[in-house]
Amino acid sequence: MKTAVIVFPGSNCDQDMYYAIKDGLGEEVDYVWHAETSLDGFDAVMIPGGFSYGDYLRSGAIARFAGIMPAVIEAAKAGKPVLGVCNGFQILLEAGLLPGAMLKNKHLKFICETVNLKAENSETLFTSLYKKDEIIHIPIAHGEGNYYCDDQTLQELKDNHQIVFTYDGENPNGSRANIAGIINKAGNVLGMMPHPERAADALLGSDDGLRLFQSILNHWRESAHAAYTS
Repeated sequence: MKTAVIVFPGSNCDQDMYYAIKDGLGEEVDYVWHAETSLDGFDAVMIPGGFSYGDYLRSGAIARFAGIMPAVIEAAKAGKPVLGVCNGFQILLEAGLLPGAMLKNKHLKFICETVNLKAENSETLFTSLYKKDEIIHIPIAHGEGNYYCDDQTLQELKDNHQIVFTYDGENPNGSRANIAGIINKAGNVLGMMPHPERAADALLGSDDGLRLFQSILNHWRESAHAAYTS
């Protein structure tokens, strides 16, 4: 599996993501600069956390118009796994690849801590190695992670099992329905505020995030095998 890690001016978790793929999975990975226009040859796309374009206007609002974004949207439509973490989640919302919007944290303060997450949906290509309702420990670090959507969208997310992760116990940022991560209807685009790439090795205090990347790899191998034998 060859993975692209998109780098915007202000990205600061790109190296964490890169080494989660390279060392955690032992798979091929490359950085892709935001001004590039093609993702040909890549099997999966990662949009890391950070402060793209300094979070001017609002988080992800400028990055959404970067040269690489049409290729990200094309990859999503082609069914390739697309993961956005923290600022990456905000960019996916701004790009319309996921529903809803992000508000400032309820206490208007930046939060950096490890939280408990519940794996609400363990039947996605990103979460197949988690058990349903399993509690995992993943860091968060954001000032604008208060997920919001209207009543109709929330009901659709529930009906379609698109809520993948929720905060268990304390809701750190005021997100609606404790939402920490959602997936698109097709099931191949995941946005989440917590950072699985910062929990990909026991030396970091938790390796609960590594199984998310391993789930993606397993899906890719199964898809490649099915295509080979069909």
